[in-house]
Amino acid sequence: MQDKEIDLSDIPEVTEDQMERAVLRFGGKPVSKGKVRVTMLLDAETIAYFKTQAGGRGYQTLINETLKASIRERDLETVLCRVIREELRAAVA
Repeated sequence: MQDKEIDLSDIPEVTEDQMERAVLRFGGKPVSKGKVRVTMLLDAETIAYFKTQAGGRGYQTLINETLKASIRERDLETVLCRVIREELRAAVA
């Protein structure tokens, strides 16, 4: 089945209000909003790369955004794979 063949018309759009009220959970446990101070060692080349890429922004902010994007992509990929497997099973049955 191709993406264009999937009917999403009965799925309502998620609103900004709903997103603001959403509770983020990892492993079933709620995660508070905000930032947490951590101390970690990173390779010098990693820091140099992010400092170069950050431009006028802080490189730590760029590292944080990159990590969040990686998490979102992985979670999205996992969900999509599961949905596709379920749909394929249903189509074969």
